[in-house]
Amino acid sequence: MTFVNFSLLFGAGLIAVPIILHLIMRQRPKLLEFPALRFIQKRHDTNQRRLRLRHLLLLLLRTGAIAILALAMARPSIKLSHRLGSQESPVAAALIFDTAPHMQYRRENKTRLESAQELGKWLLAQLPAESQIAVLDTGIAPRGFDADRGMSKQRIERLEIAANSQPLARVLGDAARVLQKSELPVKEVYVFTDMSRASWPAEAAAAMQDRLRELSGVSVYAIDVGVSEPSNFALGEIHLSQQVVAAGGSAEVATDISSVGTEGERQVELDLIGPDGKRQKISERIVSLKPGAAQPIEFQINSLKSGTQQGMVRIVGQDSLAADDTRYFSVEVRPAWPVLIVAERPASEHAVYLASAIGKARYDCRVIDYGELASAKFEEFAALCLLDPPELEPATWQRLTDYASAGHGVGIFLGRNAQDIEKFNSPIAQQLLPGKLKEQVPRADGATHLSPQNFQHPILKAFSTRATTTPWAAFPVLRYWRVDDLPPGAGVVATYNDGRPAIIERPLQAGRVLMMTTPISDRSSRWNYLPVSPSIQPWPFLILANQMVQYLVGSGQQQLNYLAGPSVSLTVNDPNRARTFVLAAPNGVKTTLAPPDKAILTIGNAEQIGNYQVQSAGGMPGSEQGFSVNLSTNQTQLARLSEAELNELFGPFKPQIARSSDQIVRNV
Repeated sequence: MTFVNFSLLFGAGLIAVPIILHLIMRQRPKLLEFPALRFIQKRHDTNQRRLRLRHLLLLLLRTGAIAILALAMARPSIKLSHRLGSQESPVAAALIFDTAPHMQYRRENKTRLESAQELGKWLLAQLPAESQIAVLDTGIAPRGFDADRGMSKQRIERLEIAANSQPLARVLGDAARVLQKSELPVKEVYVFTDMSRASWPAEAAAAMQDRLRELSGVSVYAIDVGVSEPSNFALGEIHLSQQVVAAGGSAEVATDISSVGTEGERQVELDLIGPDGKRQKISERIVSLKPGAAQPIEFQINSLKSGTQQGMVRIVGQDSLAADDTRYFSVEVRPAWPVLIVAERPASEHAVYLASAIGKARYDCRVIDYGELASAKFEEFAALCLLDPPELEPATWQRLTDYASAGHGVGIFLGRNAQDIEKFNSPIAQQLLPGKLKEQVPRADGATHLSPQNFQHPILKAFSTRATTTPWAAFPVLRYWRVDDLPPGAGVVATYNDGRPAIIERPLQAGRVLMMTTPISDRSSRWNYLPVSPSIQPWPFLILANQMVQYLVGSGQQQLNYLAGPSVSLTVNDPNRARTFVLAAPNGVKTTLAPPDKAILTIGNAEQIGNYQVQSAGGMPGSEQGFSVNLSTNQTQLARLSEAELNELFGPFKPQIARSSDQIVRNV
C-alpha cells in the first residue's frame, strides 16, 4: 500500500487530544462515611463499572474518528492487477505523441510538442523497472517495443513535426497491436495531445475501439498539453485559376484568412520568388477580422514570363502558430498552344466562333478547310478541332487515331455534314469516335438546352460556382445527333435537359477525344444558339469553349501544386527522357532522380513545405521546372475536442485526462 500524501498521516497523532480531555474531565468520587447504608454502597460499585465502560467506548470512538480522517487525507492507494503482486510490477506501456503541425503552437516560449516531450520524459522515469515501452508518433510507421529505456528517451527527444500527420485514433490502433505482443498482464496507453479536433476524426473511432477491445484490462490516459483558448490568424488553401498559363497571360491566386480567438488587422502579401531565392512583393491586402470570422482574398499576377513562376502568399508579422501563415504556389508559363481548327469552306467564316472564343493570347490557332486536312502535319499541334466534319477517308481516320493515341487531343463537333452515318460508324472511324451515330433529333420548340451535372470534370469545374445561375435555357439547342453504344472507357461529360449526351469523352492511350453532338460553326443557327443568343451575351459558350480546348491540349492536366503526403507526378519538358534530373528541396538539399518513364517524373518524398525546383542534369536550357507543396488546413486546425466528445470516441474505454505531472496517476 502507498500514500499519495504520506506526510498527512502524521495527523493521526491528534488522537492524543481526546485522551487528554478524557483524563481531565473524569469525575473523582467523593468519600461519604455512611456505614449503615451497605446496600447503597454495592449499588454504587455496579454503576461505577457501567460508567467506566461507557467512557471507554466514547474514547475509542473519538480516537477512531480522528485516525480515519487522517488516513483519508493521506489518500491510500492499492495497485490491483490480474494477479496479486507488488505495485512496482513491470507494465507494457505505449506512449503516443501527436506530431501534427498544430503542435507547433507556441505558448510561454514553448511549443505544444516540447511540452509533450517534457511530460513524456517525466512519465518514462516513473514507470516500473523492467517495463516494456513503445514510443509512437503520428508521422512514422508503427514501431515495436524499444530495446531499453534509454532508447525510449532518445525517441522522445528526437520527435519532429510531421507535415502529413496521421489521425491519433489510427496510431492508437497500431499501439494496441504492439501491446498485444507483450506477455505482461498490465497494459497502459498514454496519448500526448493538444486535443485538436482534426487529430480525432470520428470515422476512425470504431476501428480504434475494436483494437482496444482485444486488450483485456487496458488503461488509457490522455495527457492534454493544449491551450484551452488559443488565438491565431491562418491562411486557407491556395486556389489558382490555372496552373499552366500562356506567356504574357495572367493568373488569379485566391485563398482566405481566418481568425481564432483574436481580432485585429493583418497585412497579407503576395510575393514572387526568383531563381536566386529573392522575394519580390507583387501585391498586398489589409484585412480586418473578428474571432471566428474568415474573409476571401484574391490576387492577380499579370504579364507572366515564360518558365515556372513560383511565389507565396503570407501573413506579415508573427503569431502563436507560424505553420499556417504562409502558402506556396507554382505556375508554369508556356508559349501559346498551337491548335489546328478544321472547318468547311470558307473555313475562316465557319471557324470564327471557336477561334474568337479561345483568343490569341493562350492559343496559336491555325484554320484550314477539310481539303487541306490530308496534307496537314498533325505533330506540330497540341490539339485538333474538327468543326462539322464530313465523311473522311480511312487513312485520315487512322492518322487522327494515331495522333490522339500519342498523347494529343482531338475535338469533334458534329453537324449537318455527317450525312453518311455508316462512314462514321465504320470500324476504322470507331477507333477514334466515342460512340455510334444513330439519328438527328429535332427540337424546334426551343425547350432543349445544355444541362451539365458533373461539375467535378475539368471541363465543367469553372461552372461549379455558377451551377444554378448559368442561363443555359437562354441558348436553346434546336437539333443534335443521338449517339449510343459508347465504347469501353468512354463517358458522358454533359447532357441536355432531356438526358441525352451533349459532350462525350474517350481516353485513347495517352491522349483524349471529345465529341459534341451539336455544332458550334453553323452561322445560320439552324442547330443551336450556343455561340450567339438573341437575348443575352454568350459568356457560357466562351467559358465552355476555352475549357474544352484547354482539356484537349492537356494544360489542365498538369498539376504543380500539392498537399503534403501524396507523391508528385511532373510532366517533364526535356524531350531527352534518358537524362537524370536534379530535385532541389525548399531547404536547399539536392537529390538526383532517375530518368522518367513516359515523360512523367514521379517524386515520392516531397514532404517538406515550400517550393521545389527540378532541372535536367547538365542544366539544359528550358528544362527548369518546379512545383509547390503545402500543408492541409486540417493539419493546422486549433479547434479543440471537449472531454465529452473524447469520451464518446473511446466508448467503453473512457480515458483518464491529465494536464500536468501531478494529475498523472496510474491505476488509482
